[in-house]
Order: sequence, then structure tokens, then C-alpha cells
Amino acid sequence: MEPAQTNVASLVDDEAAPFRAAPHNIEAEQALLGAILVNNDACDKVSSFLQPAHFFDPLHGRIYEAALKLISAGKRASPITLKTFFEHEEPLSPDLTVPQYLGRLTASATTVINAEDYGRTVYDLAVRRDLIFIGEDMVNLAYDSPVDASPSAQIEDTEQRLFELAETGKYGSGFEAFTSALTDSIDMAANAYRRDGGLSGIATGFKDLDQKMGGLQPSDLVILAGRPAMGKSAFASNIAFHVARAYKAEQKPDGSEEVVDGAVVGFFSLEMSAEQLATRIVAEQAAIPSERIRRGKIDKQEFDRLVEAAQHLQSLPLYIDETGGISVAQLAARARRLKRQKGLGLIIIDYLQLLTGSSRRSNENRVQEITEITTRLKALAKELNVPIIALSQLSRQVEQREDKRPQLADLRESGSIEQDADVVMFVFREEYYVERRQPREGTAEHLSWQDEMAAVEGLAEAIIAKQRHGPTGTVRMQFQADVTRFSDFVHSSHLPERMD
Repeated sequence: MEPAQTNVASLVDDEAAPFRAAPHNIEAEQALLGAILVNNDACDKVSSFLQPAHFFDPLHGRIYEAALKLISAGKRASPITLKTFFEHEEPLSPDLTVPQYLGRLTASATTVINAEDYGRTVYDLAVRRDLIFIGEDMVNLAYDSPVDASPSAQIEDTEQRLFELAETGKYGSGFEAFTSALTDSIDMAANAYRRDGGLSGIATGFKDLDQKMGGLQPSDLVILAGRPAMGKSAFASNIAFHVARAYKAEQKPDGSEEVVDGAVVGFFSLEMSAEQLATRIVAEQAAIPSERIRRGKIDKQEFDRLVEAAQHLQSLPLYIDETGGISVAQLAARARRLKRQKGLGLIIIDYLQLLTGSSRRSNENRVQEITEITTRLKALAKELNVPIIALSQLSRQVEQREDKRPQLADLRESGSIEQDADVVMFVFREEYYVERRQPREGTAEHLSWQDEMAAVEGLAEAIIAKQRHGPTGTVRMQFQADVTRFSDFVHSSHLPERMD
């Protein structure tokens, strides 16, 4: 049997295996450089997004970089002033030196009006080349990885590189002129002025809390902490529901969407399942205790109310990830994906201590691992420009004090959590502790206890212990434990009069 020769022939046949050059447009690069050398104002049109590395021809990149240096120093960039940068460059051909090439670029230059279009062309082709490099790296690494290497780690790394590429120019673009930052600040104030309630951030749905915080601010890391049974998860799910329900977007003239109220919510439920979280929210809206829903102890009227509430909730832009024990890197990758696909506007994590850091940090100690987690969550909030609410447990030392109200020092591994957070808020319900001090019935102590219980029943406190851009203090709230619903505190002066 003769060996097959088809594959060998195809490898040596140039027409059968043509070389594919990376995407590029030398003419666009030449036209842009010529326009800049003729009129340096053309540089202002592209310098905000175009970098020397975006040019396919290395010489073009160096010419652009040299021109940028001169222009930024207040000097003129022209073939004459650039000549000194390239006098000792290798000639492009026997008849063409680099200084002569600069003169040709200027002679064939087109109008400055088209400079930005040429710049965008060069930039877009550079992005396409980066996509090719990421794809090649992904393929090569998949082929050459050791057997024990985790594919999920490669997926996360590739997703991060793709997201960074997609967000180029939006995040991490270097220094920003104060004028630009000032304009953004005025725009934020104008939006707050026009918005109902005068909030600059996303409304939580709790009026008194929003007035204290100004809403949830983009890029903020908010730590929501409390002891078990204080209602942290209930409070977080209440906020998730209010924000998702208020979501409203308008279409801009360019076809993109602008969120005018609420947000798309990503809820990482590391403790509860998605079904448990959904049951909590539907129980809250239908005003039926979730315990009775689970046991089927509801009548026909309550079931109809439950179905009606579920129908209203179906269109909520609320997405739940119930994967337990994920790493902060996996969380970041999934958040980036949701941001890219659905336009994520708020992240909630229940809860911080159930996340894991890198294997290197986990091998050291838990404090170092928590430090890494909070640092990366803050970086993720800035990268995606969304607020992140991360729930956190408190240490047992709260229980040893007579006044059980939490303090910043009660945060587990508090150093890094307190340092990285923009807002630290505690949920506290004195009713929980008073209820467990119930004395024997019929005693004088029991009568006193009943009075104390009546004073705290159904009340909760949101204690803002730290806030970078606002006041600290306590916000009183109502809490209906059977349906896990928080609501604004109703003062006795606002209650309706009794009808005898």
C-alpha cells in the first residue's frame, strides 16, 4: 500500500495553502500620519483612543509616538522636526530613507477632517489583530497545557482578556483631565436634580436609606453585615427586587440604550438556592409566609395571590447565580459576561465569607485571603462601573456585649473589609435578642418584658458605620419577619387615626 501524498503536496503548494496576513490598512496609517504632519490639530482628534501599538507597521507606530511627544511638549511635529528622531534608521530601500519617507507622507496627505475616520480604521484593525492573538493563545494553551491544568482557569483568563479588550477606552484609560471629570460631576448632579427623590445613584427602594446615602453609587463596594437571623439576606433580596422592578431604559439616537432608573441585577447566592431566593421574593410580594408556601398550607385566595405575584415578577431583570464556593475570579468572569450580555447595573453577593481567593492566598491564611477578595471586588466594581453589595458575617464578640449593636471592629477579618469598602452598613434587630430573654409567664419580670418587647417588635435598624461620600448614622426601618420584608419606618404621627 502506497503512502498518501496529498497532505505533503498541499503543504508545498502555495496556492493550496495561501498565507493569511493579519488585518491591516497601510494606506489608512499613511493618510493619518500625513494629516498629523501637515496639521498637528489632527492629533487631537485621535490621541484620546489611538496608541502607537495600534499601528500595524512598527515604523508608523514610532513616527506617531515621536509626533505625540513633540506636540504634547508644545512643539511643532513636521518632517523637519521629526528628522532628528530617524536619521540613523535603516533605509526603507536603497532609494528611500526614513526622513525622505516623512516628506512623502506629508506630500500625499489628505484633509484633516478625515483624520478621526482614519484613526478609527487603524484602531479597529488593531482590535481585530488582538482578537486573533487571544484566539491563537487560547488554542496553543489548550494544546500544550499539562494534564492536571484546570480548563476553567484558562476560560476565566480568556474571558478577562476579551472583556478588557471590549472595554478598552472605557476603563483604565490613564489620566483624565480635571475638566472632563468636572463635567461628569456636573452631569451626575444634574441627573440627581432631575430624578425623583434627588438621588445621584441607584435607588434602593427605601426612602430614608436613600436620603442618607444618595442611592447606590457606581463603582462603590458596599458591605452589608450582621449577625445570623438579623435579616441580611432578606434586606439584600428586598433591595434586589426594588432595583430590578424600577429598571427603565430609553433608546438613544445612536441606537444604544441608556438606563434612566433602576438596574439589571446580578445576585450571587452562595448560600441559598435560586428557588429559595425566588420563594422569598414572591412570598414578600404576595404577603404570604414562605414557610406556609413550602408546606402547601395556603387557601385558594392566597394561591391566586401567589400566582398573580409570580406573573408580575417574571419580567424582572434579576439574574441569580446559585453556584456555591466559587472563587472571586470566577465571580468576576461571570459578572463581566452578564455585563456584556444584559447590561449589568448592580451586583449582590450573599455572602463574602463563602467566596474563595486564589489557591496561593488560601494556602497562607484566611485574613490574607479575605484581603485579596475585598481588594478584587473593589477593583471589579470600578472596572464594571457598578455598585457591589457584599454581605458579611460578624464575629461572635457582638454577643458578649450588653449592647448588641454592631461596630466596625466586629467585622470578621475587619481590617481589609473596612479598608476596601466605600460603605459599611449593619443590619440590627433588637427584637431578636429581647425575644430570647423571655422570663417565666406570670412573673413581674414577664410583664416588664412584654412592655420591652412591644417597644421593639417589628423594628429594625440600618446602621451606616462608614460612608466615604456621605454621613454616618442610623436609619430606622420596619421588618415583617414572617414574609421577610423590610419597609420604611412609619412614624406614629403618620399613622391613620383609629375609628371607634
